[in-house]
Amino acid sequence: MEKSNYRITLFCIVTSLFWFSMYAFVPNLPTYAETLGSSHRLIGLILGSYGFVQMLARIPLGIYSDRIGKRKIFIILGIVISSLSALGMAIFPNPKALLIFRGMTGLAAASWVTFTVLFSSYFNAEDASKSLGYLNAFNALGQMLAMLLGGIVAKSFGLRAPFFLSVTIGLLGIVLSFGIKEKIQSQSPLKISSLLAIGKEKNVLISSGLAVLIQIITFATVYGFTPVAAARLGADEFQRGLLTTLSTIPTIFASALSGSVFAKKAGAKRTIILSFVLFSISCALIPIIKDLRVLYFTEVIGGFARGLVFPILMGISIGSVDVKMRGTAMGFFQSIYGLGMFLGPVLVGIISDMASLSWGFWIISLLGIIGSIISKIIVEDTF
Repeated sequence: MEKSNYRITLFCIVTSLFWFSMYAFVPNLPTYAETLGSSHRLIGLILGSYGFVQMLARIPLGIYSDRIGKRKIFIILGIVISSLSALGMAIFPNPKALLIFRGMTGLAAASWVTFTVLFSSYFNAEDASKSLGYLNAFNALGQMLAMLLGGIVAKSFGLRAPFFLSVTIGLLGIVLSFGIKEKIQSQSPLKISSLLAIGKEKNVLISSGLAVLIQIITFATVYGFTPVAAARLGADEFQRGLLTTLSTIPTIFASALSGSVFAKKAGAKRTIILSFVLFSISCALIPIIKDLRVLYFTEVIGGFARGLVFPILMGISIGSVDVKMRGTAMGFFQSIYGLGMFLGPVLVGIISDMASLSWGFWIISLLGIIGSIISKIIVEDTF
């Protein structure tokens, strides 16, 4: 039992280090791109490349990891690529390089498929949502510490410094990742019919579609243009880091309690609907806020909503799928929601250049209302 707890603890630590390496530079990336001469449309493309590459890579990665029955090697490679991409953004300060290396971080993030599947394999099938809630909490913890320390480092040493911080933490994650326990499964070659069956699985489709909307909202705002709005209110590098940190703190607690408390007491359907409504409110308020402290509060609301909904959707995506196909199912789920990571910042960037940044936030807020209506109609209370 003690050895099992040690392995789970190590896995959670590596998870936090991985996401730290991915997010230390995120709060200041939009303004950094702006200082290099990027338009809002180009900033949207740079930010969106992260999700676009994930969208392309996650299904093949999930399929291949299922085929060979191994996950650990992809976890290690994910942290290596994350570190290399941060290094590239640091030593090549121009918009084209940002576009390329930000896309590389999407390839690194594609390995999250294998993180989630390997970690959930340590638990019983009925505990899928609960285990993923815990893992998402450590995911959010790594992001929170990264963005807080990244903001401090950026203010003290300049906008390129957080990239080097990412590289340093990534190297530590690589070393520790070799201690992760692999659970090798004997796999027969996957058939095309089996792969098509995953794409037709109702629960996988529902959870993936709703996750797209969540990611559009998240990557258009807190990981997209909310730091730009904060900069217009006079926020410095540290304050922009604090902004995204305050969005992530409630995500940690909400993720940990999502499957074990909220879904059990209120039901998965009501929890999902509530999350979309809270997201919508937090987005709609951003353009009319004149005080940075109020903007902080809206990010807390949005972070809480994100933490509630994602473990539930992840649990739904693999809950009814055979254990040997879970990598493929999770790859499908995460690949589809990668579309939202791409569309969110690109959509707001285009709207901002054509109309205004305010209209970008209001359109995204409308998507939150649409998400709550769709959830009311298609999500089953039995989830």
